[in-house]
Amino acid sequence: MQENDLLRAGLIQPRAKKEGEVARVYRLIKGWILQGRARPGEFLAEMDLARLCKTSRTPVREACSRLSQEGWLAHLRHKGYMVPPISVREIVDVYEFRRMLEGFTAEKAASTATEAQIATLREALVSERKPGATQGDLLQANHQVHLGLAEIAGNRRVLDQLRRTLEFVDRLDILSLEKDAHAVFHDEIVRSIESRQPRAARRAMASHIDSARDRMLRLFGS
Repeated sequence: MQENDLLRAGLIQPRAKKEGEVARVYRLIKGWILQGRARPGEFLAEMDLARLCKTSRTPVREACSRLSQEGWLAHLRHKGYMVPPISVREIVDVYEFRRMLEGFTAEKAASTATEAQIATLREALVSERKPGATQGDLLQANHQVHLGLAEIAGNRRVLDQLRRTLEFVDRLDILSLEKDAHAVFHDEIVRSIESRQPRAARRAMASHIDSARDRMLRLFGS
């Protein structure tokens, strides 16, 4: 994916007008990880990253240190950095956490969503099922539903946690679509919201997340 696709899908933030060098390098490297350009298990040397980022090794080191703290990179002493392989444990943990967060958002949204908000959710369904939908279309529709429900639910802490969690999921989605172009759709969730059935919405979200988890385990679990 190109930077414009990532911006449109909400995977990265627009550049600040006066972006510091460390922040610029951090954004570039994180973008490569999210795009799948830096592959799971790939070794990254400071010198190579400095060349690719057109900078010196100092901002690369600082940016990579921050990415290591966030779990996007693993620091290899005296060697450089590695993009951590995707583990079964990580997939299970992330989707279990999503189940907790998004069961709440779906149930709450079924009680509080306005007709305009429901119409926006329906637009996402159309977008993800249109013939020739691109990777960017699918990711944008996914955000439109999952973050849209969190915004409707109105709990800022849940929304912030979900944004961070979906960064990992976005990366999995990008990598998984290279292997299997069949996405997990959101129709049942939106139908439950539309029919104002909170418990059914929670069940539909749980089923959706379980299906997405099982797909990821099938693709990355071996």
